Amino acid sequence: MRVLNLLAATILLRPYVFAFFTCYLFLAISRMGWKRTLLFTIVAYSIAWLCEWSSAVLGTGIPFGVYRYLPVTVDKELWVAGVPFMDSLSFTFLSYVSWELAIGLRMAWRREGIRVRPWLSVSILAALLMVCLDLIIDPVALRGDRWFLGKLYYYPNGGLYFGVTIANFVGWFIVCLLILRVYIFLEVALFHANPGYARTIGLSFHPPSVIVPAMLYFAVYAFNLVIAFSIGERVLGLVGLLILLPLAAVVVIAVLKTRTLYGRFAS
Repeated sequence: MRVLNLLAATILLRPYVFAFFTCYLFLAISRMGWKRTLLFTIVAYSIAWLCEWSSAVLGTGIPFGVYRYLPVTVDKELWVAGVPFMDSLSFTFLSYVSWELAIGLRMAWRREGIRVRPWLSVSILAALLMVCLDLIIDPVALRGDRWFLGKLYYYPNGGLYFGVTIANFVGWFIVCLLILRVYIFLEVALFHANPGYARTIGLSFHPPSVIVPAMLYFAVYAFNLVIAFSIGERVLGLVGLLILLPLAAVVVIAVLKTRTLYGRFAS
């Protein structure tokens, strides 16, 4: 009962996290069904929690570098063995939306039908996209005492990038890549299907394959960017914009390419 009460309190305390998580569920279920979505959620949460527990609680620094959680909200929200539940949960929608966006971008630069989910190159691109998100997420979260997140963690030795260590970004890349490769392996093993579904132009190569995940991806980015400016972190906000604009340009180009190619196919 206490766990359920804390879970309910977490939802009330972190509604923005669960709003993004709900969007992820709608997107993932519509793309790959509820069974695969459940599998992805379990895999992503488990790997993220284990890596956070290793880095922050055990103090190994693997893979995020050394940081420490401040248990200031243990009686207000759900924590799992020293790690905030909502923190590890965030990796589910961050890794998935980065993955779907990577798939859409990869398809935009190919004219033939392809299977893209199992490709290592797509997983690497997804991991890079998630690191781009973290370039704004972690510096903003580190300043949680200046907005409604609260002060949840710190880096004992500081960090070069707005107080965040470079090891943290390396860790995000590794964790995203690990989540995707483990999921793909289990998807094949458990569902006895060709890995990643055949993504042909006729079935899925159309503008929404880029636009829909891009909307969620940039919504997460914009949320953190607004927080950065609202707490007076103008330099961080400007750096965030410098990262955001090229990403947005790439997505726009990808959408235009898919519209052109899909129009040719449809006609």
